[in-house]
Amino acid sequence: MVLGVDVLPLDRQVCFALYTATRAVTARYRPLLDELGLTYPQYLVLLALWEQDERSVKDLGAALRLESSTLSPLLKRLETAGLVARERRSDDERSVTVRLTSEGTALRTQAAGVPARLVCDGGLDLGELEELRDTLVRLTAALQRQGEIDAGPVHR
Repeated sequence: MVLGVDVLPLDRQVCFALYTATRAVTARYRPLLDELGLTYPQYLVLLALWEQDERSVKDLGAALRLESSTLSPLLKRLETAGLVARERRSDDERSVTVRLTSEGTALRTQAAGVPARLVCDGGLDLGELEELRDTLVRLTAALQRQGEIDAGPVHR
């Protein structure tokens, strides 16, 4: 009990609300993305590339907050589908650049309606969704900062 309130019921948990909201959002995206031949993680990769094409795998991973071991199979499937191309940089063989193909660029037009469908189906107006997104961004940043503080300095 905290100040006379039981804080442990499931429906009071922010983590559970985030979990169920995430599942509901990705479930709603699924049929929309199926029409495009994409999975949700592939869609996120393409969103990042539509925003800024020709990015290093490292830069994409940072933007998407994904480890290389998770991102590489996604990129391989997108490459097999003809939506992206991966090339090793000539000046640094360790670095791989990812760029959209013409098919990947063209898919952007088809995907443009996907976010609007979520706005229509989500029961919140655009302002409420933007406020929710901003709140989640602040929450994420605060928790990441706290994680860095908790981890303490790295001693080598």
